[in-house]
Amino acid sequence: MSDQLLSLTGLTKAYPGVVANDDVTFAIGKGEVHALLGENGAGKSTLVKMIYGLVKPDSGSMTLNDQPYHPQEPRQARASGVAMVFQHFSLFDAMSVAENIALGMERPPAPRDLAHQIREVSQTYGLPLDPHKTVGGLSAGERQRVEIIRCLLQNPKLLIMDEPTSVLTPQEVEILFKTLRQLKSEGTSILYISHKLDEIRALCDTATILRLGKKVDTCTPAEKSARELAEMMVGTSFASPQRQDRDLGQVLLSVSGLSVAATDAFGTALRDISFDIRAGEILGIGGVAGNGQDELLTALSGETRAPTGMIKIKGQDIGQWGPNARREVGLLCAPEERLGHAAAPNLSLTENAMMTGAARRGLVSGGLLNWSKARDFAQEIIASFDVRTPGSQNAARSLSGGNLQKFVIGREVLQNPDVLVVNQPTWGVDAAAAAAIRQALLDLANQGAAVIVISQDLDELIEISDRFGALNEGRIEKFVPMAGLSIDEIGLMMGGAGTDV
Repeated sequence: MSDQLLSLTGLTKAYPGVVANDDVTFAIGKGEVHALLGENGAGKSTLVKMIYGLVKPDSGSMTLNDQPYHPQEPRQARASGVAMVFQHFSLFDAMSVAENIALGMERPPAPRDLAHQIREVSQTYGLPLDPHKTVGGLSAGERQRVEIIRCLLQNPKLLIMDEPTSVLTPQEVEILFKTLRQLKSEGTSILYISHKLDEIRALCDTATILRLGKKVDTCTPAEKSARELAEMMVGTSFASPQRQDRDLGQVLLSVSGLSVAATDAFGTALRDISFDIRAGEILGIGGVAGNGQDELLTALSGETRAPTGMIKIKGQDIGQWGPNARREVGLLCAPEERLGHAAAPNLSLTENAMMTGAARRGLVSGGLLNWSKARDFAQEIIASFDVRTPGSQNAARSLSGGNLQKFVIGREVLQNPDVLVVNQPTWGVDAAAAAAIRQALLDLANQGAAVIVISQDLDELIEISDRFGALNEGRIEKFVPMAGLSIDEIGLMMGGAGTDV
C-alpha cells in the first residue's frame, strides 16, 4: 500500500474566459496536514470542489487509497471518506445542533443515539457541544464545531477545511489546532486552505502553491517565512502597509448611546454604544462573529434607522436617514456579506458600480443613468485594486471571493468618503491583496477621512488601527489606544474579559 492517500494527476477545469485549473498534479499523504495556497483566483476553490464532487474536471484523474476516484456528487465523496468544512457555514438557525447534523447524514441514527454520539465525539476531540441547543444561539466558534463534528461522525480519511479560523478568537484557534493535530495523529489527512500564513507555518507539513490555475511549487511551510510563502503565491515581492503620523482633525462621526433592537430572532441588539471618530483616525472594532457586527454596520449605513440624536455626521443628526442620503453627505459602508449585500450576484460589475456610486461619482444626469461613466468607474476600480476579471461586463458572481472583495472595497474607497465603515475588509483575501486593501484604508485616513474597521483579523486591527474597542453581546465597553495592546489582550477583550489598559 502507498503512503499517499489522495493523488491528483493533470486535473484541468475551464470556464468561459478562464482556465480555473490547468494540469494540476500533487499528492496528499496519509496522516498529513497539507496546505493549499494561492492568491485570489488561483484556482483553490475549484480544485477542492472537484475533490469533493461538486465540480467535474474536464480532464485528469484522481486516486484515493490507490483506487480510481471520480465522485459525481458530494454524497459519493462522503461515502469514499472525504469530508469538507466550508468557509461559509451551511446551518439552519432555527434547528438544534443534532437536527442540523442529522441533515448531513445519509442514514442518521435515532435522535437519542445521535445525541449520544455527538457528545462522545465532541468530548473526544475537545469540541464540547450540547446537541439540543438551537444553532441560532451559538457563537461562530460553536457553529464551526457543529460543522466539524458533522464531518467527524463520518469517520473521514480526508478532511478539507476552507478558511477555518476566519471567525475565531486566538483562544478558539488553539482549540481547533489541538483537534486537528489529534486527528492527524490518528491517521486522518487534512487539506487546509487559509490566507493566514503564520497558521500554515505552525500547522501544516507540506504546502502546494497554485498561481493562475497552475501548480507552481511545493514546500515545507515551517522552513519558510510568512512573507516568503506570500511571495511564492503571487510570484513577486510586495510592499507591507506603511503608516504615517497623522494629525487628527474635527469629529466627523459621533455615536451616542446607540441602542437598536435585533433585526431578526437570532440577531444581536446594540446596547448603548458611544464613540467619536475624527478626521484622519482609524477606529478598530473587534469581536467574535455574531456579537452585533452586522447590526452595527446596518445602523451606521442607514439600512436600520436609529432614534434621533444617536448618530451625527459633522454635527448633523442622520439617525433617521436612509443609505442614499447618508452616502450623499459622505458616510459610506462596505458590509461583510459580499454576494447579496455588498454586490448583486447576477448584475455586471458596471451595474454594481452604478448602484452605490451614482450620486458621488456623478453617474446620473437629468434622471438618466450614464452607463458610459459607470463603465469607466468600474474599470477604474478593476485597475486600481487589481481585480482579476475578464472585464466590467462580467457578473459579480463570476469573480472569486477575494477578487469580489477587492472590487467592493475599491468601489467605496474611490468615492472619497468622509467616513468609511468596513466590515471584514480582507476576509478571504490573499496576503498581497490584503496588504493593498489595508494600505488603501491608511491612505484614505491620511487624506483626512475617518475609517471604522470592523474585523475578526486581529493582525489587521493591530496593523492599521489607532484605537480599539471590543464588541461583545452588542456592547462596546470602551475604546483604548491600540499601541501596546497584545493579541492575547485583544482576544480576551473580544471574549468579554475586558482590559486594564
